[in-house]
Amino acid sequence: MQNIAGKRVCKTALQGELGLEVDSEAALAVIVSRITEQKMADVIVDTLPRIIENGAQCAVVGDGDRLLERRFELAAQQHPGRIAVRIGYEEPLAHRVLAGGDILLHPARFEPCGLTQLYAMRYGTLPVVRNTGGLCDTVVDATDRSVRQGTATGFAFESVNSADMLHCIERALALYSQPFAWRKVQRQAMAQDFGWSESARHYLALYRDLAPHAAVTSAAMADDLAPNKASG
Repeated sequence: MQNIAGKRVCKTALQGELGLEVDSEAALAVIVSRITEQKMADVIVDTLPRIIENGAQCAVVGDGDRLLERRFELAAQQHPGRIAVRIGYEEPLAHRVLAGGDILLHPARFEPCGLTQLYAMRYGTLPVVRNTGGLCDTVVDATDRSVRQGTATGFAFESVNSADMLHCIERALALYSQPFAWRKVQRQAMAQDFGWSESARHYLALYRDLAPHAAVTSAAMADDLAPNKASG
């Protein structure tokens, strides 16, 4: 679950596929998202020149608002080899981008749940998100304290503006320049479990507190109905 041995191979392969400069040392920020204002695509595209100035690259896969799509395409034309844009969605490409990226840019004005940041963390690609909804629930901001404690899994900011988001991205790039600390956060992100098993255990514990006899009965019934239980 925490093996990052193939990360560099995935990254250089992705850079070659998308026409980016093949540079394993440059931080690769990726976007796999609908290109809409809800996903703060308008704010992201405003920050792209500054991200490139900080030495990073950017790869974008998605579609949505045609005017915003065009702004991303123009940014790629202005920064050949540094920004790559693929308009449209292909599931295999999306996974290659998440596997090859270093940083996922995934903010939102609102987000009830959010799944892409979960996929990215499993690939060891650290998300940059805004503190809202499911993004706030699933990403632990990499502060000095959370990095030391081993709980950090990404980066988060508060306000819907390019200045706050850029500052957060710059924090991510600063940590990226510290390989030991970066790997520590990567491994913590990859170790996160967002499956139902843990939630089910918490619910069962709650039910046992509320109605001990009913909870035990339900657990016994669940055991009786398990697929590997011999039928009578």
